[in-house]
Formats: sequence, C-alpha cells, structure tokens
Amino acid sequence: MTDLAAVKAALKTQAVETPSWAYGNSGTRFKVFAQAGVPRDPWEKLQDAAKVHEFTGVAPTVALHIPWDKVEDYAALAKYAEERGLRLGAINSNTFQDDAYKLGSICHPDAAVRRKAVDHLLECVGIMDATGSADLKLWFADGTNYPGQDDIRARQDRLAEGLAEVYGRLGEGQRMLVEYKLFEPAFYTTDVPDWGTAYAHCLKLGPKAQVVVDTGHHAPGTNIEFIVATLLREGKLGGFDFNSRFYADDDLMVGAADPFQLFRIMYEVVRGGGLSAGAGVAFMLDQCHNIEAKIPAIIRSVMNVQEATAKALLVDRAALAEAQAAGDVLGANAVLMDAYNTDVRPLLRDVREEMGLDPDPLAAYARSGWAERIVAERVGGQQAGWGA
Repeated sequence: MTDLAAVKAALKTQAVETPSWAYGNSGTRFKVFAQAGVPRDPWEKLQDAAKVHEFTGVAPTVALHIPWDKVEDYAALAKYAEERGLRLGAINSNTFQDDAYKLGSICHPDAAVRRKAVDHLLECVGIMDATGSADLKLWFADGTNYPGQDDIRARQDRLAEGLAEVYGRLGEGQRMLVEYKLFEPAFYTTDVPDWGTAYAHCLKLGPKAQVVVDTGHHAPGTNIEFIVATLLREGKLGGFDFNSRFYADDDLMVGAADPFQLFRIMYEVVRGGGLSAGAGVAFMLDQCHNIEAKIPAIIRSVMNVQEATAKALLVDRAALAEAQAAGDVLGANAVLMDAYNTDVRPLLRDVREEMGLDPDPLAAYARSGWAERIVAERVGGQQAGWGA
C-alpha cells in the first residue's frame, strides 16, 4: 500500500524551475504574436515568476538566458529575486543567434568563431558566480545541412575541446548540463543529436557534467523513460526541460500532448530516486507560450508536472515488483494503469491547503488582479523575449 503521508511530503518538497523567456513574447519562425503586459526586462520577468511561485508554492527558481536577460549588475538581480522569494537557477547560454554562428559555434571550422563561442560560455560561468547559480545549461544549434559540408569527426573534436575548457572553469558546487536535440536548425547532421552523444562527452568531462533531457527533442516513438532510467542509473541525469511535442520541438505546455508519457517519465524518476534532493535532478520548464496567456500557462504547466508526479508516487511498487517477478504481464501493467487513472486533483488540493495555499492556483491568480495590473503598468519599451 502507498503511504499517503510520504506522497504528500514528496509533493511539498518538489521544485519546478520556470524559464524567464516563457514570460516574454515568443513565436514561431513565421510570426511573434505580442501580448499586452508581458515583461520588458529581466526584473519584470522575475515579478511574474514570483506570482507563479506565490500561487503554486513549488516554483522557487527562475532560469536565465544570456543575452536575453543581460543586466549590468547580476548580483543585484539575484538580490531582487531573493526579495521576491525566488532564486536564480540555470544560466542558459546562446550560441545560435549571432551571424558568426551560421556554420556553427563551438564546432565551427574557424578557430576565431569557436573562440567567440567559448568566451561566451565562460562569460556565463562568470554570471553564475555573480548570481549564485549552480547550473550552466548548454544547447548547441551546431550541425551541417549537406553531406560533405564539414568533417563530422573533426566537429566532435572541436566540441570536446571547447567543453573541456569551459568545464575547467567551473567552480565548487557548479556543474555543466549538456542538452541534445535530434535536429533543427541543422538538417543533415546535428553535433549533439541524442542522449548518447551528450552522455559520452559528459562521461569524458567528469562528475560536474550531466545530461539534460528535453522531452521535445526526440524522434517520434522514442522511449524517453528508458533514457531517463539509464541516465539516473549512471548518475548522469542532470535535469529536464519539460514541454510537449506533437510533430517536432513544439515547446508546448508539458503534459499537453501525451500526459501518459509524462507519467511514465516521472515514474522512472521516482523509481530511480530522482526526487530526492541529493539526486540533483533539476525539473525545469522550457516552453514558448505563443498564443496562450503566459503566466496562467506556466501555472498550468507546473500543475501538470505535479499531477504526473503524484500519480507516479501512487504506484504500488511492492505489488508491481511482485507481478513482475511472477511474470504477470497484465497484472504489472494494471498496477501502473491504476495509478495513472487515479484522479489526484483532490490530493493536490489537500497538499496546497496544508501548505497554506489556495487549492486552485489558476483561480487564485485570476482573482489576484495581477494580469490587469501588468497590462495597465507595462506600456512602452522593448518587450523582452525571443524574436520580439
């Protein structure tokens, strides 16, 4: 039988990191649909993130993206976050929006371009020092579009060399999280296309390098929970970028496309001890809210992660192990399905009330008047977000 008190305790200590860029305007390669009231600078992004944490109770950290969130004084930004009950989380680098990176960044054939990219990554580590952030998150758009365009092996050598220099700059308590992506914007080869490539580089670098699993970065039909289980088993799962995909890297709200997949992933996290603080698994959102309201979408996403986690925690692991040992295929599957089909919303309402929160975060936010306030106050200026 499942210990409900233990389930509640785990849910109360779960933390979901929200991304600064999800609060600003974003879009597709075709169009950015601007919204009224979105943040005009990193400070206002933190104001919105504080509202998400206020109503969910489990979103205490905010990831930054450089240079989208560049400021003069990062220590002051960290203090501003702290004053609002937040901490600054992962520092995300950007080696894909400069004209110099047309043929790659850290893997570019030109040593001068590689130097530019590595210097940016080193700058991000310096920002970590100033903000107290523990994680440097790396995603590379590097790759090629045509056979013969560049030497595949040489590009891996350049990647390894650049990563090693940045790794050597990491301080005590800091780590490097390496993300992978199947394709886009490079369509013939991608230099970090899968978890195996990311894992191989992290393994060579050392214990401060771990892999990030973005749930939208896989080929259709990929068993993501297998990847999660394997990386956890090897001590190399650094965290998640949670989102949903229907066709490619759609960056839709987590759990929107396949909530059963999210449950299966979270079960492997629970099974592998990934919820414990010592595991160091960062549960981050990486989403672009192009047509939906930003803050409610992020609140809903946090709630979706909570619901999947609650269901995963409700799996009767003793009954599951017994059925598995007996070779009871249908019985084992039924144990998982029983947990997945449980309506955990009443449980989560209880958890929130015990935490002193409103049991319905979305309704509480709607009543707060924050949405109307920011529309009235945030007028003029350059809206801070991708593509806008």
